[in-house]
Amino acid sequence: MAQSTILSNTANLEKYLKLDQKGAVIAEYVWIDGSNGLRSKCKTLSKKPSSLADLPEWNFDGSSTGQAPGDNSDVYLRPVAFYPDPFRLGDNVLVMCETWMSDGKPNAYNFRHDAAVVMEAHASHEFWFGLEQEYTLLEFDGWPYGWPKNGFPAPQGPYYCGVGTGKVFCRDIVEAHYKACMYSNIQISGTNAEVMPGQWEYQVGPCEGIALGDQLWMSRFLLHRVAEEFGAKVTFAPKPIPGDWNGAGLHTNVSTKETREEGGMKHIEAAMEKLGKRQAEHMAVYGEDNQQRMTGKHETASYEKFTWGIANRGASVRVNRACAEEGKGYFEDRRPASNADPYQITGIIVETMCGKVDGADMTAKVKNAPLVEQEMVVPISKP
Repeated sequence: MAQSTILSNTANLEKYLKLDQKGAVIAEYVWIDGSNGLRSKCKTLSKKPSSLADLPEWNFDGSSTGQAPGDNSDVYLRPVAFYPDPFRLGDNVLVMCETWMSDGKPNAYNFRHDAAVVMEAHASHEFWFGLEQEYTLLEFDGWPYGWPKNGFPAPQGPYYCGVGTGKVFCRDIVEAHYKACMYSNIQISGTNAEVMPGQWEYQVGPCEGIALGDQLWMSRFLLHRVAEEFGAKVTFAPKPIPGDWNGAGLHTNVSTKETREEGGMKHIEAAMEKLGKRQAEHMAVYGEDNQQRMTGKHETASYEKFTWGIANRGASVRVNRACAEEGKGYFEDRRPASNADPYQITGIIVETMCGKVDGADMTAKVKNAPLVEQEMVVPISKP
């Protein structure tokens, strides 16, 4: 999209934002679809919601999102969190939802439900999470922003936390997303340019329990929406460009009440032993195509083997040197891919460290049902 067109559209948007809504409120319901993507649609409310009880259950056509068959397509949206809307401003809100079926069971792609069950059962451990979301910005043709057409930029080196033309690209999108998250009460704690040109990272947390997953998914929605205003694409692919380029991860920082207290290092060491015994189960839910990223190169560990170490970015799990010296703190699971579901990541970590819970299975890629193919619409030919 041409820059002049984008500026014109932005001016029009600002004009409409100033219109009086006559006391009504727009609630944009956001959910996760059958391909680990995001969907949304809007509902008009008569007043500003003050709690989840003010947000009614809604539904959508699951056969169009890969979440239900055509002969039983209604999927229900149950609000679980809501945030101020940084695009419409005023009293308008963005609503994070779980997806449920008419038989009263969670949708096959509702991983939040099981994670919440596990976290509630082990709430006494007071899990805190902080996730580092890496992503790559693409032009409309799918090539990374700032890269020469039909070519490659100079090798990695000057881009990480870089400053200046030719070293960083699309800082305007990054800044807009940063402020949108702040406005929406997302606990975004920072951002930086990453090792591959056109690649960025932001961090969300620390958040307690299930709130981290809610906020990270909403931050992804905000990123897509901001990039949409600039005519850019966002990819969370863990290895967007093959070859000697860094992949993209979702490094997950974890602590509990026990690891943060005096003598916490022994609890971290105990967690390492437990994580090592479930390497395959964790990797199964740590993101699609993650094996392309986790080659043992570019600051990654082996996909097959679990390792951990102090200040070692080439290990599966890194313990910060300051934490090791102090004898307490947190650890960083560096295995999750950038496209992984934060509910699955945090849920299986809690399950591994504290034990399985009846009614929850954090190892399943898809629950209760096989993958559902989206229906193909066949045009009707003229007689």
